[in-house]
Amino acid sequence: MTINTEQLAAANKANLDSLVELTQKAFSSIEKLVELNMQAARESLEQTAEQAKAVLAVKGPQELAALQQDFLKPAQEKAMAYGRQVYDIATSTQAEVKKMAEAQMAAAKTQFSTLVEEATKNAPQGSEAAMAMVKTAMTNASSAFESVQKAAQQATSLAETNLKNLGETAEKATKAATKRRA
Repeated sequence: MTINTEQLAAANKANLDSLVELTQKAFSSIEKLVELNMQAARESLEQTAEQAKAVLAVKGPQELAALQQDFLKPAQEKAMAYGRQVYDIATSTQAEVKKMAEAQMAAAKTQFSTLVEEATKNAPQGSEAAMAMVKTAMTNASSAFESVQKAAQQATSLAETNLKNLGETAEKATKAATKRRA
């Protein structure tokens, strides 16, 4: 079986469409991160100005120590919130890219299966055993890929759970430390 120019053009168009979609997802994610960073920078600048004014109005060391305690908790909470937002952006982008890759893999698998079926129909007499071996190899490769994909999904899920637990633990520890200082 030969690939004609229409099939080649369709494959190139599909690849270009995928590249454009992937690029758009990447830019969207970058835009979200830039927006988040600009918001964080703006809030940080405003907060720093307010804190500087408050420090200049301090009349003694005890008042300064109390003021520092007041500054610490909101800063920790904002840092945790920022980290969660970055994590959310990254995981949503990863999920979109993964979905797109899975669709691409499914399409490629279908195309390959179609090619093998076409080749089987047009195979010369006596090549049935060889074609059966190709089909078996394709089935085995597909099963292996699915197993690897499941293992990767489990590892990703475990990593996400561990990261979430770590964030919650850090947040609890921060709150406990802040309460002890107060």
